[in-house]
Amino acid sequence: MTFTSCSQEAAPSIKKEERPSAPAALPESKPLEREEVKISKYVRLSTEMGDVEIGLYDNTPLHRDNFLKHAESGFYKDLLFHRVIKGFMVQGGDPNSKGASSSTNLGSGGPGYTVPAEFNPSVIHKKGALAAARNNNPQKESSGSQFYLVQGKVMTDKGLDGIEKSIARNMPGFTYSKEQREIYKTIGGTPALDMNYTVYGEIVKGLDVIDKIAAVVTAGGDRPVDDVKMNITIIE
Repeated sequence: MTFTSCSQEAAPSIKKEERPSAPAALPESKPLEREEVKISKYVRLSTEMGDVEIGLYDNTPLHRDNFLKHAESGFYKDLLFHRVIKGFMVQGGDPNSKGASSSTNLGSGGPGYTVPAEFNPSVIHKKGALAAARNNNPQKESSGSQFYLVQGKVMTDKGLDGIEKSIARNMPGFTYSKEQREIYKTIGGTPALDMNYTVYGEIVKGLDVIDKIAAVVTAGGDRPVDDVKMNITIIE
């Protein structure tokens, strides 16, 4: 992404008698409202390194229903975790990864549509979070199939303070709750992605499998040297 600057235009002059009085201080932004996080649907992600059970948030129904649709149709069968970055996340869901040679450039495939963003201050990029990958589109709409599971790292209050302020510049009123801070300071995650990529689920069983996948040897483009295949099915 390229950032450009523009020259500041000359400010219009104001006659002394027309100069307005100083405005009153702006009120502090109200904290964004949080809601109870609810899960009613579960899926199983299977790999050679073990199985993971994931709960899908009812708070993000567009992403939940899209993921369930793919799971039911067998869309994810034999797709790869094509991007693995230890201490960050593991990503998959590109349909072009099925049977792809080691020289195939992966990461741009999808079902041909995107999903509108569903940002929610109640859900965060804690370790084990399921979130939607996306390209750099201005609406921050999600890929129709690509997702990632967070590994991340343990954070400090100082680090969270800086990230919280950065997010609040674009979303006034954003703060981390005491519980969310405690999660980041104990199990960890990737808070820098909060309110920028849609989080729509979390691992409820098999969190250690993410560590196993994240530990594999990778080559160019962060692709594992040895393929890590997946399958995702609905838990009835």
